[in-house]
Amino acid sequence: MKALVIAPQPFFSPRGTPFSVYYRTLVTAELGVQVDLLTYGEGQDVEINGVHIIRIPQFRFLGSVKVGPSFLKAFLNVFLFLWTVALLIRNRYKYVHAHEEAVFFCLLLKPLFRFKLVYDMHSSLPQQLINFQFTKSRLLIGAFQILEKASLRACDAVITICPDLAQYALSLMDDSSKHFMIENSLFDPVRLLKPAQPPVTLGGEPTDVELHMPEGSLPIIYAGTLEPYQGIDLLLRAFPMVRDGVPEAFLLIVGGSSGQVAHYSLLARELGIDSACVFTGRVSPSLAKDYCARAQVLVSPRIQGTNTPLKIYEQLASGTPLVATDIYSHTQVLDNNVAFLAKPTPEDLSQTIITAITGEAERNRKVDAAQCLYTRKYSRSVYLSKMRRLLEELD
Repeated sequence: MKALVIAPQPFFSPRGTPFSVYYRTLVTAELGVQVDLLTYGEGQDVEINGVHIIRIPQFRFLGSVKVGPSFLKAFLNVFLFLWTVALLIRNRYKYVHAHEEAVFFCLLLKPLFRFKLVYDMHSSLPQQLINFQFTKSRLLIGAFQILEKASLRACDAVITICPDLAQYALSLMDDSSKHFMIENSLFDPVRLLKPAQPPVTLGGEPTDVELHMPEGSLPIIYAGTLEPYQGIDLLLRAFPMVRDGVPEAFLLIVGGSSGQVAHYSLLARELGIDSACVFTGRVSPSLAKDYCARAQVLVSPRIQGTNTPLKIYEQLASGTPLVATDIYSHTQVLDNNVAFLAKPTPEDLSQTIITAITGEAERNRKVDAAQCLYTRKYSRSVYLSKMRRLLEELD
């Protein structure tokens, strides 16, 4: 079987969100499908046996592609469409696997080239336009709603990544048997063809966590983007109270652009916690994993959103206690048996972190339950079985 995968994003670039595309493509190839992966010019090449990566021009002078909708992505998607047509003319694909907005133009090409179409739905695209404040145009948002509904009904298979998105998609679909929920729960190391550049701090020196954390510290670690919905402000305001209860606590925040790091560093100084709080800025995925492996407690202080954060699955399997806010984004996967859940207030978050640090018996119980949950519902073998079932349906 031969398939065309279309990914409208930088692939592979940890500054974007390419992990779901990487793992979906990796497992598809492992299951015996020959894959052509069409993507943007920006990104690092990765090694995936059985996958041929095809790139449109990068247009470096236009800058880098950011997360979320943008005029640059709209421009690049024109070329993605042209390359798709050329590939469909030259090749006979059993199916086309379209990620995100690529499904819209694939929907137009489907009757002409008579392929089966898979829509990999990572989010609702009309909601993205609103959430990222890209536009207030009712006409544009309405057009995306019409296209999204048409895609969900016309595709041969629809993949969603969490219960909330699944419920939304099923409400618009005519045939629920075409729906597959396949969570983004894998975190195998990404095999780059060329090694990444050594990670650096904002000051330009090699990043080394030991340079920043005093001996005997108890690291509380957040790793991810520093967008407002991630609740970094909430975490920083909770931390002075954590230090009152556990003076050895040390906060390490991994990720974020230089502007975001500067903004939150200023808040940390205002709160008087800058001596016990370090921001690394963006680092390589491998270094982020190394930091998280040293954590006494992992935290996910998200305050908004409905999609489950990708990192939650790795945190479940990590063997480290997880503190997360008690919002639907988290509780689709987490409950009090596997994590320490806190109300999204500084007072409750701080007390929950203290409990997670000091309550050894409860820590151990939750960690064991979290690892069992991951093995049972989200492990690699479960992921493979879901992808295999999808391919069997298409075949």
